[in-house]
Amino acid sequence: METYSTLRLLADSWGLLAMTAFFIGAVIFAFRPGSRAIADDAAQIPFKDD
Repeated sequence: METYSTLRLLADSWGLLAMTAFFIGAVIFAFRPGSRAIADDAAQIPFKDD
């Protein structure tokens, strides 16, 4: 049971920090300057065959 407690403590502390950092990185990546053209192009992919 000691291993479980250690892994649980690690996941509770560092796991939350890693998920928060990933979320902030994803938001910065999505809203970076110059990404609007790429996002608009990706949004039009379903309609390119029409």
